[in-house]
Amino acid sequence: MDKTKLIETVLSRGVEEIIDRSSLEKKLASEKTLRVKLGIDPTSPDIHLGHTVVLRKLRQFQDLGHKVVLIIGDFTAQIGDPSGKSETRPALSKDEVERNFKKYLKQAGKVIDIKKAEVFYNSAWYEKGIQPFLKLTRSATIQQVLKRDDFEKRMRGGNDISVLEILYPLFQGYDSVMVKADVELGGTDQKFNLLMGRRVQRSFGMPEQDVLTVPLIEGTDGVRKMSKSYGNYIALDDEPNDMFGKIMAVPDGLVAKYFTTLTDIDAPKNLGARDAKMLLAETIISEYHSSKDAKGAREEWIRVFSKKETPDDVAELKVSKKISVIDLLIKAGIESKSEARRLIEQGGVTIGDETKKDPAEVLNLRSGTILKIGKRRFFRIS
Repeated sequence: MDKTKLIETVLSRGVEEIIDRSSLEKKLASEKTLRVKLGIDPTSPDIHLGHTVVLRKLRQFQDLGHKVVLIIGDFTAQIGDPSGKSETRPALSKDEVERNFKKYLKQAGKVIDIKKAEVFYNSAWYEKGIQPFLKLTRSATIQQVLKRDDFEKRMRGGNDISVLEILYPLFQGYDSVMVKADVELGGTDQKFNLLMGRRVQRSFGMPEQDVLTVPLIEGTDGVRKMSKSYGNYIALDDEPNDMFGKIMAVPDGLVAKYFTTLTDIDAPKNLGARDAKMLLAETIISEYHSSKDAKGAREEWIRVFSKKETPDDVAELKVSKKISVIDLLIKAGIESKSEARRLIEQGGVTIGDETKKDPAEVLNLRSGTILKIGKRRFFRIS
């Protein structure tokens, strides 16, 4: 892709908002190497497809020759980002942050060129003393910080806001000062923090960074944003067959958005929903695994879910001959009895050819019987 087309892709594909667009257009058209910042509070070691939306945008900047700057919030993660939170988020220890980030960085390397990125831990400048902190607190007023939607909603609901949370946007903004950011990226839920970076830079006599926000994508339920806590995520480390099945379960209305934000190709207009999703799944799996894995996952999905056959590779589940349906699901890895009961009552559990509806039913199992939980989990009883 030539430079003009790539610049247009940076500015338009999978972009929610740019502040200031004219400024960023001029910077991209110049010969200057831009410093493009992304702040990461690694609260979890796992990356899902939702995280890759902004990482893919970073890669586009890299392809134009610009410098990616990753800020690892080992200091700020111990405070907790209040963005979109209805209550104070539990703080992480420094050890937890470091463990999470090692795995995060390895997975992020599937999207961006980590070797060409600069990586900073923001504890490097926050643990040096109180003077920079005191200067930082003059960058904004309490009224300005409390205007953010999350805080207003929490105050109306009578929920607490800690002083540290009020300071969080300032800390994130100071990161932009320390790394001399020209551009900062983030999801739409980060807009307040990203704009605070501009304010803090201005307070320190620096040129203001441009801000580019990307959309948050809904998860496999089609309703809430993709998140591990909601269980509606597709992880980069998912096995190809699992990834294919999850993408095929995505509501049809999300397919075009997934193509735009998660791939380099547009949603095909000449394919039905099923075939479009299969193309989407193959494209994504090819990127994070291989084209061979993608082809194999497609064939397996067609065989199991279209032809309603049993997968070739079925996990063995050793249980006693007589066991209740609900206890069988717990043995199979369902995390709680309430979740197991919900699956059973919704008709999501099949043993042999029979769908089970009574959680308390005691089974008399035979070796070789197939247990199916939901659409994608199979076990062979032994």
